[in-house]
Amino acid sequence: MTSDKTARMKELAELLDKASKAYYSQDRELMSNYEYDALYDELVSLEEETGIVMAGSPTQKVGYEAAESLVKEAHETPALSLDKTKEVSALAAFLGDQEGILSWKLDGLTIVTTYENGMLQKAVTRGNGEIGEVVTANARTFQNLPLTIPFTGKLVLRGEAVIKYSDFERINQELPDTDAKYKNPRNLCSGSVRVLDPSVTAARSVNYVVFSLVSVQTDNPQEAPDFLNSNEQKFLWLQSLGFEVVPYQMVTSETVQEAVESYSRRILTYDIPSDGLVLLMDDIAYGESLGRTAKFPRNAIAFKWQDEIAETTLTEVEWSPSRTGLINPVAVFEPVELEGTTVTRASLHNLSIIEGLRLGIGDTITVYKANMIIPQIAENLTGRNDLPVPKTCPACQGPTAIRDENGVRTLICPNPECPAKKIKLFVDFVSRNAMNIDGISEETLVKFIDRGFIREFSDIYRLERYQEEIKALAGFGEKSYDNLIASVNASRNTQCWRLVNALGITGIGQANARVICRYFQNDLAKLCNADTEELMQIDGIGQVLAEEITQYFADPEHQRELEELLKELTFTDQSREEPRQTLQGLTFVITGSLEHYENRDALKAEIESLGGKVAGSVSSKTSYLINNDILSGSSKNQKAKQLGIPIITEEEYRRMIPE
Repeated sequence: MTSDKTARMKELAELLDKASKAYYSQDRELMSNYEYDALYDELVSLEEETGIVMAGSPTQKVGYEAAESLVKEAHETPALSLDKTKEVSALAAFLGDQEGILSWKLDGLTIVTTYENGMLQKAVTRGNGEIGEVVTANARTFQNLPLTIPFTGKLVLRGEAVIKYSDFERINQELPDTDAKYKNPRNLCSGSVRVLDPSVTAARSVNYVVFSLVSVQTDNPQEAPDFLNSNEQKFLWLQSLGFEVVPYQMVTSETVQEAVESYSRRILTYDIPSDGLVLLMDDIAYGESLGRTAKFPRNAIAFKWQDEIAETTLTEVEWSPSRTGLINPVAVFEPVELEGTTVTRASLHNLSIIEGLRLGIGDTITVYKANMIIPQIAENLTGRNDLPVPKTCPACQGPTAIRDENGVRTLICPNPECPAKKIKLFVDFVSRNAMNIDGISEETLVKFIDRGFIREFSDIYRLERYQEEIKALAGFGEKSYDNLIASVNASRNTQCWRLVNALGITGIGQANARVICRYFQNDLAKLCNADTEELMQIDGIGQVLAEEITQYFADPEHQRELEELLKELTFTDQSREEPRQTLQGLTFVITGSLEHYENRDALKAEIESLGGKVAGSVSSKTSYLINNDILSGSSKNQKAKQLGIPIITEEEYRRMIPE
């Protein structure tokens, strides 16, 4: 019997080690937090029951050794993790008759910072608790981390590098590639701090929140702090030096339950990711007298939220192709109420997760919100283990393949022409300066491509074939569908240059598209049949661009796609007389706010339609700087004055153009 338990302990250790390595060193997830905690607790229980602790057991290690990409350094004081509980009664028992500090357990990347002579000297990640990675240059870009402090001794702190939910949403939206988007703020933060280029960290709005004063040394008696044997006094002193410390609340065994309930209500709107609470003894001497185990200090304990778990039925697994070729599975289940919201979906991440859960349609599953926010499947109670894995890609219908990397199995589409891999082309096609189809976001395009509604540009104008399917999609309905179709139909009457810009020809943007169409008098057939020599006669079109254009229109597949697209469109500018080129040879720069034009793009479009050019910065080639605030001290105004370039208002510009 003992041999069976020993074998299980070895199995658990191997599973936890793999998951820990992926999480701490590779920013990947092999299993949910719920599953990891359950396996870890099982291992602890077996070790206590058998009295056997294997060398290298995850219960004796703090984390996984840092990645090789950054310089490593040993910590002066080991950065230990904390013992944990999910029972409020255990917190009360832990305190006894002592007073404690209850604070958020922040979910980011732990960083140890060292100050000497009033200046930040180094920042090192927690790593495996003994050895971390030096990220000093990156830490200097943290938004709220003091680089100098009014203390000249040596100060060592531990804190959490975090990215707020509000910043996480903004950064993810700004990432152009759907597959570059991060699953959660913790992964984004870890990836942002552990990079070699500090400019990347600087752009990610990383904050640093201190949760522990490790050590303080000074030869100057006048600046030596007196903490009055209180950890709260440490927090207050650190605040006086300019550090942001973790929000906390003083508690006793009688008040800790009420405090936990207060935190549990606030986490739903708290902007910084948190995966629980930390309870620290306020009495420094008493806490130190408790000592430590091989892994945990005994003066503090972590509280993890008692996950609200609901039982439901798995109704579908959606397979979502992406531009990297990964086909991502998402579980769809009967609606359940969790943490005050209705939940119907949860990411399954990869095939390994699906296989571990032994999923099948109709299975009874339990779901929860990790950190009370992110939906996850906790357990499969029936285990049909018969979920079919798609043999063909939903987007292109080509054969799929299974890839195994580092023990993680994923489903991929190997077809290089899969429309899911060309999502940026479709995003550009519907954009304001192309076909200007309002209301079709990248997220909507991804949904339509995933389901095979869109495979080429012309399919956007034939979405009515999928009327019922679109109305049934999450986030859609009768009104949304009607608005979508109205926007599509409104774009059917367009201008030649918009279509040329929308096709995604390498090197051709809005300005070039306008110039080219003007040259061919908006006759698309002439453009399609033009050779390289003729195209090179157009102002601003060199040999490289000319060859890109001819190669594009010579491609039989492009010809077929364009022919289908032209069946859906009408050009409004083919029969119109071209405006006089009154601005030919003039180059403008636009800055400041506008009064007569919707935006700068609108003014730029008018200038280009009249033969002029618009540049982004003032140079000796600039003819006029348009700025309604002529007296502004802006850098563009200063440069224009330095070069003797006229600064004109909108009104002055409008007097230059024909009525």
